[in-house]
Amino acid sequence: MPVNEKKPLILLIVGGGIAAYKSLELIRLLRGAEFEVRVVLTKAGAQFVTPLSLASLAGNKVYEDLFSLTDETEMGHIELSRQADLLVIAPATADFLAKAAQGLANDLASTLLLASDKSVLAAPAMNWRMWLHPATQRNFERLRSDGMLFIGPNHGAMACGEFGPGRMAEPEEIFAAINAVLHGQKRLAKDLAGRESLAGKKVVVTAGPTFEPIDPVRYIANRSSGKQGYAIAAAARDAGAKVVLVSGPVALPPLAGVELVRVETARDMAAAVEAALPCDVFIAAAAVADWRVDSDFDQKIKKNGDSPPALKLVENPDILATVARRSKNRPSLVVGFAAETEKLLEHARKKLARKGCDMIVANDISPEKGVMGGDQNTLVLISAQGEVAWPKLGKDEAARRLVEHIGELVSKIGGG
Repeated sequence: MPVNEKKPLILLIVGGGIAAYKSLELIRLLRGAEFEVRVVLTKAGAQFVTPLSLASLAGNKVYEDLFSLTDETEMGHIELSRQADLLVIAPATADFLAKAAQGLANDLASTLLLASDKSVLAAPAMNWRMWLHPATQRNFERLRSDGMLFIGPNHGAMACGEFGPGRMAEPEEIFAAINAVLHGQKRLAKDLAGRESLAGKKVVVTAGPTFEPIDPVRYIANRSSGKQGYAIAAAARDAGAKVVLVSGPVALPPLAGVELVRVETARDMAAAVEAALPCDVFIAAAAVADWRVDSDFDQKIKKNGDSPPALKLVENPDILATVARRSKNRPSLVVGFAAETEKLLEHARKKLARKGCDMIVANDISPEKGVMGGDQNTLVLISAQGEVAWPKLGKDEAARRLVEHIGELVSKIGGG
């Protein structure tokens, strides 16, 4: 940064939630990029992180009290907000979002929001039931319509031991969003504000594994968690699409605003996809079992000291190829996934040609990558127009970027 260039000033509001510990890493990232950071710590936030920790990393004092005579003498709360280039709320709790949506100003943090004319970026963090509660969703929509920008929340494991949407975006994701807003990347900034790139479109997404029965107790399956497919469905919903999610057996909660069709076998999934057509975009993110037992056993197979039974396997329906090759009511855009443990790009390119789809999203699922069941993914987008490789991202951020890319492609197809 040139010597005379003013450092961007971030006013970071730290709300009261266990995710507040991530604010420490966010400050470290911002300071490493030569941002100036001033921190406002809510009373609840101080239950999770200390003013000393925040001040040590930020290199500035931490502001806590609206009625502090010292703080008001040194820098009034109005001036504190107006000097900032961007206000960031991380974590943004359900309570804080509710106060902001109603325009309340009963502490320093909420007063600063009303006193500022700068952009505000919020990173929600809460239990998934709190996030999906109608009251929180109303507040979220109200704040978006008022112009507040959002990053996350992500799907993931929570401190309470549950799993679902509500996990705060990772510090790296928030840092990237801050840069996007400050450096004039208007397309991303609009997307963070809820740009509906798929408004009026119908999107069908498949997710999770399929279970192929051997007998009433055993089945053939894989380690897919469904997290990436669910994240894609949520991102498409947020982009304005009508979304049908055809899901194999997963331990994930339903998505608000998404039509969920639960299936078990590959044949079930094929039938559900067929019933969901026609659509504008089809995204085959499910890890469909390639084979099933030709004839599963009516009763549990018993181990009686004899040789194990021979299982004859037959191929399952190829859902992706069937949709891609439709002569009638083919979606405008058909996207498949190639999960590979070796020769990633080679196998993905062959799959693109073999299936007849418009784009393949390749991801390396080697055991050491931790993708299957994990919260991160490294994707390569492969199409006739070329290949685009993305760095390792949280699955929610990867889904958001993928849906943004799909929205652009759909717009071009439609001449928009």
